[in-house]
Amino acid sequence: MGRALKKMFKRNYLFTAGVIICVFWIVMAIIAPIAAPYDPVAQDMTMRLQAPSAAHLFGTDNFGRDVFSRVIYGGRYSLLAGLITVVLAAAIGTFYGAIAGYVGGKADNIMMRFSEMIMSFPSLILAMLINAVLGSSLFNTMFALVIVAWPSYARLMRSVVLSVRENEYVTASEALGASRSRILLREIIPNSINSVLIMATTDIGNQILMFSTLSFLGLGSAPPTPEWGMMVSEGVKFFNKFWIAGFPGLAIFTMAVGANFIGDGLRDLLDPRLRKEF
Repeated sequence: MGRALKKMFKRNYLFTAGVIICVFWIVMAIIAPIAAPYDPVAQDMTMRLQAPSAAHLFGTDNFGRDVFSRVIYGGRYSLLAGLITVVLAAAIGTFYGAIAGYVGGKADNIMMRFSEMIMSFPSLILAMLINAVLGSSLFNTMFALVIVAWPSYARLMRSVVLSVRENEYVTASEALGASRSRILLREIIPNSINSVLIMATTDIGNQILMFSTLSFLGLGSAPPTPEWGMMVSEGVKFFNKFWIAGFPGLAIFTMAVGANFIGDGLRDLLDPRLRKEF
């Protein structure tokens, strides 16, 4: 796998670009106190709506806050929300789908009808509804995104498990008297997880977009929290000042594209039919 990954970096330029982009934003979010030249929430009305310059690389907003500092700190909220949402949704969906696919029968039918009921609602509308009922906060927004996202992982995992459970090593484990829980945890899930990993990597960008959309609509973190979606929302009021919404919007775009590039690369690396190329 290590050699294949090295070849991937050399041959797949989009995968390499995606890793560089995502690592850049993650590192910037971690070292935000060092990298940000100003306090992201400090207001200076004498410097409001200043265009990008040497003093303020990304300009200032309507409260005189440094946009560059706010974009760097905003990555902490947007990236954290995207990562936590994907990890929780993937974990819930993986175990839920694995159990449904392995047990089968009426239990499988009931479990999957429940997940399909959630998927029948438009994702954004359902997330907005949950967030509106619970109230606007970072935790509630992530909770709403997890509720919306996990059924997709469950369906994917179930479809893979239906195929994996017919393999000989599963039949052999059953013949040796292994318990269902042991077979599920030791045999089925480890051999079914690749597809979930690929989907999760690609979904990070999607969840960041969803989180930013909810923040844009006023259902995310409360002001003056420096969050990318909220910054874009604030910038819409000053359309002729492109830097207020443009730079946080560019951060959202690059992070989403980078995550998708990594997901496509991992698909090529983990797919047995494509792995021979690396």
